[in-house]
Amino acid sequence: MLRPRIIPCLLVHNGGLVKTVRFAESKYVGDPINAVRIFNEKEVDELIVADIDATVLGREPDYSLIANLAAECRMPLCYAGGVKTPEQVEQIISLGVEKVAISSAAIQSPELIAESSRRVGSQSIVVVLDVKKGGLLRRYELFTHNGTRSTGINPGEFAKKAAALGAGEILVNSIDQDGTMEGFDLELIDQVRDAVSLPISALG
Repeated sequence: MLRPRIIPCLLVHNGGLVKTVRFAESKYVGDPINAVRIFNEKEVDELIVADIDATVLGREPDYSLIANLAAECRMPLCYAGGVKTPEQVEQIISLGVEKVAISSAAIQSPELIAESSRRVGSQSIVVVLDVKKGGLLRRYELFTHNGTRSTGINPGEFAKKAAALGAGEILVNSIDQDGTMEGFDLELIDQVRDAVSLPISALG
């Protein structure tokens, strides 16, 4: 049996770390750099840092913060938030980050997946699927901008598209389960697992 991989996800909001419930009710929980130091000592397998303000506010990634996090981090680091162009992906990788996660921009401009993969390698491109049940039929669909914008897109179908374009990994994030401490949405994970053969990580 494969050993579970432990990958904490740190959410950055207004410069600090927060915990959310269903992408809302953000509660301050500490400083990003201090958190990285703690997880260094815990010897986790990987770390994800997501700036949840960047896309909503329409601003670029905070390269200074990313560089500081990468310098402190002793495990593979994945960054998410505000990434819209292949040039931004290249710059983040140049700062010492192993993976760049893209979500809203990948859905709006899927060619970003292909071009970013071509430039830095598919192993460094993670496509994030923020999913919750929507509409009258309560079907799984992708949402963007911190769960505020419905797309009507089926997560399994988009995972297939992302894989075909060169994504190296899929990150499935259940908005309905986020912060509830009620366990993973296994049905959602299975749906994406059935759609692609890429490595999949689960949040929520």
